[in-house]
This record gives sequence, structure tokens and C-alpha cells, in this order.
Amino acid sequence: MPSAETNGGANGSTNGRHLPAVRFFNVIDGKLRGSEDHHQVVDPRTEEPLWDAPIATPRDLDDAVEAANRAFKTWRKSTTAERQKAVHDVADCILKNVDILTEVQMRETGKSRLMSKFDVERSAWHFEYYRTVALEDELQYEDDTVRIIATHAPIGVLGAISPWNFPLILSTVKVVSALATGNCVIIKPSPFTPYSLLKFCELAQSVLPPGVFQALDGGADLGERMTLHRGIHHISFTGTIAVGQRILRNCAGTLKKVILELAGNNACIVCDDADLDAVVPQVAIGALFHAGQVCVASKRIYVHESLYDRFLEKLVEESKKFAVDDDQSVSFGPLSNKANYDRALGFIEDCKKNGYKIVTGGEVRPKGKGFWIPPTIVAKPPDDALIVREEQFAPIVPVMSWAEEDDVIARANLDNAGLGASVYTPDLDRAQRIARQLESGTVWINQFERPHHAGFFGGWKLSGFGGELGKQGLLHYCHTQSLQIAKP
Repeated sequence: MPSAETNGGANGSTNGRHLPAVRFFNVIDGKLRGSEDHHQVVDPRTEEPLWDAPIATPRDLDDAVEAANRAFKTWRKSTTAERQKAVHDVADCILKNVDILTEVQMRETGKSRLMSKFDVERSAWHFEYYRTVALEDELQYEDDTVRIIATHAPIGVLGAISPWNFPLILSTVKVVSALATGNCVIIKPSPFTPYSLLKFCELAQSVLPPGVFQALDGGADLGERMTLHRGIHHISFTGTIAVGQRILRNCAGTLKKVILELAGNNACIVCDDADLDAVVPQVAIGALFHAGQVCVASKRIYVHESLYDRFLEKLVEESKKFAVDDDQSVSFGPLSNKANYDRALGFIEDCKKNGYKIVTGGEVRPKGKGFWIPPTIVAKPPDDALIVREEQFAPIVPVMSWAEEDDVIARANLDNAGLGASVYTPDLDRAQRIARQLESGTVWINQFERPHHAGFFGGWKLSGFGGELGKQGLLHYCHTQSLQIAKP
């Protein structure tokens, strides 16, 4: 049974939001393990403290690695059918516990209850998708002398280091990709959002063998030890460019396989033939959903000069729908932690200092507590402005104009902008012509940016290394082995 009690509240309540009494543990070799040291996260809506989260020790990591390598000896021999049943069972486990996972993730991220529940259900769908999708042996070549087959072998123990903006959705991609390909996984949640992943891993022990899926809570020091540990064979990380570069350097010592999904200063291009009544709501969602704290959110919007004034007017009006801070606001909320809040304020202050035109927002409302920033739109900042050069990861959106197609493509292709992009035009030939010139792992055409479970997702340039999702994503969790069979 999960370690949760819902008929009490040892920690009291947070600004009228009753806090259930829930306990959290590291999960090692199928067992729950506490710690002498703990930390607490605050609710981003209220800044009230949440639950104690155990801090894993170096010994905990060693024990988890030993258990994972022991489990891998058996798990790697499991059949595709056995692994697909296991991921289906994990999906069922998530859905049976949707209420507690929704509650916990809501508190740690500041999301509304509805949005948190959607995240939990989407996480279960990641597991369900791989119940029917697997890598098969592939005949690569055959003639009278030889038959060459590509087969796919698991790598070993995955160290998954997870982000705080979508702790369950983004982490379950790593977990299911590892399990479906015969790997074992040790996951480290972000110290800003430890609770939902620790609870998810605890619940999953009821349907998985010991050591196959484990969770350890800790800060950057734990992540550092994971990247250097010789018993961990590959790393999957979602986070900042600077940390991703450090991970890549650390993993070079043991030649670990590495998957990095890093920052995306994503461009959105609106062409002169776009239907603004249809496009502006899409762009607003792409830029402001979850207060802009989405890796593929529209961070730089380029609108053709012939539409610019009308587009800006409509976007300002549309943004008012996101300036809502009640608990049931589906798509908007506070920034998820103080560090990101302070960073976002730095962007606003830089815009004011440089005299850029803020057409809406820009003032932090005197709301008693919480990391709230209203939707903020900046008109025509220069291309060398901080708000254009760097990913904001907040509801702060620069809107620029363009006249020539070649020019806007060149401006869109920054070194730190290789994760996602979007193009809006009813002319699909034109849309694809532009999209194919954008240096980005995924380009969305006539829709706001959201990764799809069946589509490979990976960043280019400084936005990533390797990738995940879809059938192709499984290849990044495997070795490819070539069997070259001589014919008599």
C-alpha cells in the first residue's frame, strides 16, 4: 500500500488548500528507505512549506546501482511480450492512483488540479503507447553469401535526471523507454519537485520486479555522482544547456550513452496569409501555457509586417484569458519555483531598463504570496535584446516583425534554438519549405507546440543530444547489434 493518509494533515493547510498527510521515501531494490536528512519544497501558489522529502546518501546510490545491475541480469532476458505487459501494468497503476498523484504534483508545481490530473493521465498514456510499439529485428542486407540482421540489445542501468516543469510527463518518457527496451532505471527528480516521482516509483513497485525501477531524491551533488558512477551505463537528462554540457563531460570518462533535452529558445513564424482569428489563440497557448514553462513553448514570435499591428492587438486581448490565478485555471499558474521567478523578473527589468515597449503585463501584482507573473508581451525588441537571445521560460513574450522569408528564417535559427519551432500559413507547400530550413528537431505547422508520444523528439545544436519518443526514440535506449550470418 502507498504511504499516504488523506484523513489528516500533519503539515496543516496552505492558504486554505488542505495539505494531506503523505510520506515520501527513496525507493531502493523494491523497498522504501528513509533518510536522516530531509528538505522541503514550497507550494508555488502560496509559498507555504510542503512535505519532508528524504535526501539520498552516496551509500543509497551505491545500493541502488548494485540492485539495478543485479535486476538487469534477469530483466534484460525478458521477452517483448513480458515487458509490454509490465508497462501496461504500470499504466494501470498510475490510473488507479490518479488522485494522490494529481494532488502531490499540483502542490509541488503550482499547477491547477485539472492540469495536474491531465499530466498524470498523459503519463499513463506514455506507458500504454509502448504496450504495442517495440523494436523488431531488421534485415539489413542479404545476398548469396551473407544475411545481415540488426537486433537491439538493452544498454544496462539508466540514470534518469528529471526536470521540474512537467515532473511526471517528462520522466515517464524516460522510465517507459528504459523498461520497454529491457533496461533498469534509477530516477532522480528535480529537488524543486521531488514528491510526485517518489510516490510514482513507490506505487510502481507493486507491479515491477525489485531493482528494475528505483528513485533517489537529492540535489546537484547526487546528479553529479550518477553521471560519474561506473555502474550506471547511460544518462537521460532534461534541463539547462550548462548542466547538459557538464553531464556530457562527466559521461565521457566512462563513455556512457547520453540523451540530453536542453533549452529551446523556440521561434514561431506567422506568415502574411495567416487567418489571425484562428492563429492568435494557437500562438497564445503555445507561448503562455503553464506560464511559458514549457521546453517547446513559443519563446520568440515573428509576425509578417502586414499583419503585425492587428496580430499584436489580438494577442494582447487573448493573453487576458491567461491572467487567471484561481485554482481551476487549466492552462495558467505561477512560476514553479523562486529561482525561475527571480530569473523571469530579471527579463522584465532588462526590458524596462532598455526602454522596450511592454504592451501588456510587466508589473508583478501585489498578490500576497506565490510566484505570480502576469502575461507580459514586448513589442519589437531588437534582435540582440536579452529577451530575444535567451529562453525566458516564463510568460514573457517578445513579438517581432519580418518582411522577407529568408531574413526571418535566418533570425529564427539561433544556436540555442534547436528544439522546436512553429509555422503558421494555410499554404502547406510554403509551410514545409520554411519548416525544412529551420534548424530545429521538431517543427509544428498550423498548431501550437506540443510533443506527440508517437513522434521522435530531440534537439539540435545547443538544444540537445539524442532524443526520445516514438518508435525511433527507443533506439536511443539500446545498442544496435549486427548479426552477420554466413550462408553455406
